[in-house]
Amino acid sequence: MSGAAHGHPPLIRHAGPGDAGHVAEVFLAARAEMTYLPRLHSDAESRAWIAGVVLPSSRVWVAELGGRVAGFAAVSGDLLDHLYVAPGAQNGGVGSALLGHAKRARPHGLDLYVFQRNTGARRFYERHGFTLVAEGDGSGNEENLPDARYRWRP
Repeated sequence: MSGAAHGHPPLIRHAGPGDAGHVAEVFLAARAEMTYLPRLHSDAESRAWIAGVVLPSSRVWVAELGGRVAGFAAVSGDLLDHLYVAPGAQNGGVGSALLGHAKRARPHGLDLYVFQRNTGARRFYERHGFTLVAEGDGSGNEENLPDARYRWRP
C-alpha cells in the first residue's frame, strides 16, 4: 500500500457512511501498533463508535491509495480529533496529505492532542508546523495516559 512513496499521491475525499468499515479498520490497525495503549473497547464497539459518532459528528476525510482507504482525518471545530494511517501505508505521504487537507479546511488554525509516548506522531506534527502548547497528566482522556496539546496557526 505504499503507492504514495512511488509518486502516486493519495486521493483525499470526504468520508461517507459507506466508509465506516474502512475507517474503523485503519483506526484499529493503527492503534494496535501503539502497544502502550490500554485496550478499553472491543473491535465491535470501536466500529460502532466510528459509524455512529465520529462520521456523523465530524468532518472526516479518507485517503485512498489504489482504491483502498489508507488513512483518515477527522476534524471537529478547530480540533483535529483523529489522524490515522494504516501501518502498511505509513511514511509514504498519506498522513502529510491528510494533514494538509485539514489545514486547508481550517485556515485559521488547528489544535490537537497526542499521547506523550507517541514520539513519532509528535515529530510528524512538529515537522508540519505544530507547536507544543501544554503537556497533561492524562486526566482528560479515557486512556488516562499523559498527553500533549499542539497548535498550528498559519
